[in-house]
Amino acid sequence: MHMALPLRKSSNPPPYATRSTRFPMVRRSRVQAIALCAFAVGIVIFILSQIFGGSERIPSGTPPVVIVTVLTPDLYSKEYLNNIKDNRIEYARKHGYTTFFPTVADYDLGGSPTSWSRVPAVRHALTKFPHSTYIWYLDQNSLIMNPDMTLEGEIMNPKKLESLMIRDQSVVPPDSVIKTFPHLKGANIDFVLTQDKEGLSQGSFVIRKGDWAKFFLDTWFDPLYRSYNFQKAETHALEHIVQWHPTILSKLALVPQRALNAYSKKELASPEGAYKDGDFVIRFVGCDQAGRSCEGEAEPFSKQWRTAFHQR
Repeated sequence: MHMALPLRKSSNPPPYATRSTRFPMVRRSRVQAIALCAFAVGIVIFILSQIFGGSERIPSGTPPVVIVTVLTPDLYSKEYLNNIKDNRIEYARKHGYTTFFPTVADYDLGGSPTSWSRVPAVRHALTKFPHSTYIWYLDQNSLIMNPDMTLEGEIMNPKKLESLMIRDQSVVPPDSVIKTFPHLKGANIDFVLTQDKEGLSQGSFVIRKGDWAKFFLDTWFDPLYRSYNFQKAETHALEHIVQWHPTILSKLALVPQRALNAYSKKELASPEGAYKDGDFVIRFVGCDQAGRSCEGEAEPFSKQWRTAFHQR
């Protein structure tokens, strides 16, 4: 009995049926729709962020002003320095500000005079308090005398600042050919300080936070300038960079000395720069020199500021 052999496969099998292209087209259309939706959502988020969150978010409770005072414990008594600190702390507490009290030893000055320490101290404060709007440097031999005055209201308010700005003024009196710009707006100012009878007085100054402030402080503290051995160290370095760098001069405002930096000694001040009752600040410039006493000169004003602060 013969078994039937299986049929041989054809050497020419029929072609497979073509697959429908409907499903890949559907998938592609879905991917495109998802991509378009994601793009649209991204655009909406970007627009909303510009409307409601275009500026840097400042954490709640951030102090608008940081008062920086560099202390020199080796030169002054603990009682004197505590009085200086109390003065800043009580004033700051009244207005919602904060204080920062580094010491000279906190910074590597590379052998430069200790007065240079104010520059890295302010730079340090910008980093330590990145959301605060203003850094106010105030020398240790000075006192805040009027507790009711605020930095934002009496100095940095754009309209108020425009009324105070000394325009077309020689940077180094009496006859420097480089002068303050005459048409600056208060809102564009990032650096505010005063002059005394000899030039710029950097014992009390205000800097607005931002990239310009960092650039300025880094320029001021450049090792090249510190190596020049200027007669008045950082003061003459500041006068140099202000006169020769328009980028710095264009952000600077000079204000009357009594607005921010009144001197206790009339002979050292600008013509109208000697302290009078009711002024914001008093500075005992040169009180650390031979024959003078910072503690002795500050004592009557220390009693005065405490009385004024506690009456309000």
